[in-house]
Amino acid sequence: MSIWFYLVVTVILLIAIIKIIIMKKEIKNITQNLPIIIKSDTNRLITVGTNDKEIKNLAKTLNSSLKELRRLELEYNQGNQELKRSITDISHDLRTPLTAIKGYIDLIDYENLTQKQVEYLNIINEKAEVLVYLTEQLFDFFKTLESCNEINKREICINTILEDVICSYYDLFKENNIEPIIDIAKEKIIKNLDENMLKRIFENVISNVIKYSKDEVKISLKSDGIIEISNRAEELDSITVEKIFDRYYTVQNAKKSSGVGLSIAKQLVELNDGNIKANFRDGVLTVIISF
Repeated sequence: MSIWFYLVVTVILLIAIIKIIIMKKEIKNITQNLPIIIKSDTNRLITVGTNDKEIKNLAKTLNSSLKELRRLELEYNQGNQELKRSITDISHDLRTPLTAIKGYIDLIDYENLTQKQVEYLNIINEKAEVLVYLTEQLFDFFKTLESCNEINKREICINTILEDVICSYYDLFKENNIEPIIDIAKEKIIKNLDENMLKRIFENVISNVIKYSKDEVKISLKSDGIIEISNRAEELDSITVEKIFDRYYTVQNAKKSSGVGLSIAKQLVELNDGNIKANFRDGVLTVIISF
């Protein structure tokens, strides 16, 4: 064979190798940029720096999928916002008639009623109170979510926030004859979080703990940054605890029916890239939060 044959083969191999290198580089760039583009709020698309037909077709297909994904996301967000507004309006509108019902019940002269009528009226009053409470919780839930559209994260000391929230609940602890056992790490635990959301998380969890408490509440912040809030709640069970973070799930055998407080806490924890879970062992409910 002539030298020209080997020369042509060599050139073809070099071209093939260069093409493979360029393709690998473009695929690597697409692999790195795709997750970033998906998470971004811009209309940025995938671009390639080669005229290779297959790579360009790949980019075209991915860009088409990105456009469809953003269209669906926009529809979802618009529908979700409309749902939030509708439910918030409904919750607000329900307040007036429920307040009126409660008012008229209070005006009724019980002395002129039979024992059976008083019994029925007490049932009506009890159910009206439950409706008022759940309506307030529903309104509070969506109001909280709407206020969480913007997350203002900064370096904050979890120790200080937790101590402040515990102090704010001093009167409520005293009213319920609860002497909390507090164990907060001496070293400062600094995390990049939204301060207002963190306060709300602690407030909701502590409020929930007071509802179920049997005179024993423990609040701890460990040196690794894990927060544990526990209380004795023998009236609960493992099945109930599994659903305790579910939206609108209620526990009727508590001091006061549980609403959406823990669901809100879960949403806020996750918005701050954290994790929240509940354990139930030997009659003790423990809520564990980590960031």
